[in-house]
Amino acid sequence: MTSSCLLLYALRYWKIISFKHVESKEESISRNPATLVSLETLVHTLPLAFSYLLYMVVSMESVRGISVPMYTTLRRTTIAFTMVMEYIFVGQKHSLSVVCTVAIIILGALVAGARDLSYDSYSYAVVFISNICTAVYLASVARVDVVLIFLGKSSGLNSFGLMWCNGLLCGPILLCWTFIRGDLELTMNFPYLLFPGFQVVMLLSCILAFLLNYSVFLNTTLNSALTQTICGNLKDLFTIGIGWLLFGGLPFDSVSTNFLFA
Repeated sequence: MTSSCLLLYALRYWKIISFKHVESKEESISRNPATLVSLETLVHTLPLAFSYLLYMVVSMESVRGISVPMYTTLRRTTIAFTMVMEYIFVGQKHSLSVVCTVAIIILGALVAGARDLSYDSYSYAVVFISNICTAVYLASVARVDVVLIFLGKSSGLNSFGLMWCNGLLCGPILLCWTFIRGDLELTMNFPYLLFPGFQVVMLLSCILAFLLNYSVFLNTTLNSALTQTICGNLKDLFTIGIGWLLFGGLPFDSVSTNFLFA
């Protein structure tokens, strides 16, 4: 989150990007981080920040007690939750062909995981909670301005602006959370923390995370939360294959395998 905010500020400082669709003259020349986005706009994006925090924390917990292939299989049901959240948030309805397509994807996931021998009720429950949190988060990204316009307001933020607000709000909370849980102390005591090779890998990881978050924000705001969720299935193909080959965790079954990669 910190590296993302620093990178966004640097790009904004050099006027490579902007945080709004249309910026005023005063905003375009401002270089003070405190005035790049108004306090009122930050308050408007609070639901997005809280949904992101919930989504991230639950997602990290959900992957702990379940195999990678089965985790990815259960995550396919996020599509259905996303459709429900879009309908609840702004009354978005989808055509019969889209509903049938989503049903086929979920059916394939259920068939693929039908013979999982490592069933764990807690892990499965956390994954489904993670799916709900993901759906709420994506729906918030896609509809934050729609909801504000309905209330007679508008943030005017583009994808970069939403990422900036998200980082400003979530960064301090996550820092306090890691301090309370002891993760921050463990990080500072990591023996290779100042090792150049580790720092290079960490920097590259932060850059990739920034690009991933921007891609999610951009795709979700330009298209829809459902589109972003379906596009995520392309990633799952590689996740399942690599996870299966490297870590195992599922008994081989020709029928389930065909549905898993369908």
